[in-house]
Amino acid sequence: MAAFRRLVGAALCAGLLSGLFAAMAHQLGTVPLILEAETYEAPAHDHATTSWAPQNGIERALYTLAADLLTAIGFALLLAAGLTLRGGAVGWRDGLFWGLAGFVTFTMAPALGLPPEIPGTESAPLFARQVWWLATAVSTGCGLALLVFTRRPRYAILAAILIVLPHIYGAPSPAEPAAGAAPEVLAHRFAVAVTLASFLFWTALGASTGYFYRRFAA
Repeated sequence: MAAFRRLVGAALCAGLLSGLFAAMAHQLGTVPLILEAETYEAPAHDHATTSWAPQNGIERALYTLAADLLTAIGFALLLAAGLTLRGGAVGWRDGLFWGLAGFVTFTMAPALGLPPEIPGTESAPLFARQVWWLATAVSTGCGLALLVFTRRPRYAILAAILIVLPHIYGAPSPAEPAAGAAPEVLAHRFAVAVTLASFLFWTALGASTGYFYRRFAA
């Protein structure tokens, strides 16, 4: 029970801290690009029947903050569970390495096939993208775990296969490729901004999870 309280306490503290950090990064880096892209998207689509969406300004910022906090707490629980299963002494440096592994698993590897897409960009069906993203993240995470926690050559070979297999299969693409409404330079800036924000988020999340994990042990 003590280990469970330690895990949850560390995850909540780290998740709240890194979630606030991520929300700030999104408001400064990605939200302005999304708003700019939506000005190109609007005339390119028929909005006769539109679904509900939060209004720009404080309402949209609050929804972004809530999403970032929930996401950060969920990933912090995942990191803290991994640290608990690994055992041994844990500090912020250990958490930082786990955070970098999370960045590679959940951002870099999927982005090789499905880079972050700005509104107004032609893309493959959502379900196909979700399945490929999930399969890539699981495969990459398992591959990294084999590389770190095993020493036998055959496991290293299996890890390499797991990491490259989703990319050999290939990410889903639109049935009829077409140019997006947003300019290509804007889409490129958005992909860079999302990747940078994700890197900062994962480093903050990993380091803070390791730090609070050790603090709750005391």
